[in-house]
Amino acid sequence: MSYTYQGATYSVKSPIKSISVNKRNVAVTDQNGTKLIKFSNLSDSKDFLAWIYQA
Repeated sequence: MSYTYQGATYSVKSPIKSISVNKRNVAVTDQNGTKLIKFSNLSDSKDFLAWIYQA
């Protein structure tokens, strides 16, 4: 699965091992390792989490 945010594409592969959230920062650990995604506002990080939970 790929998620595009402000021109950058983040690839997340199932299964997701963990998700860590700190306000506007989301760290996702999948089978390829950990990715840190920094969002500019809280609403964008919530939208990303909603997208990832639906997958």
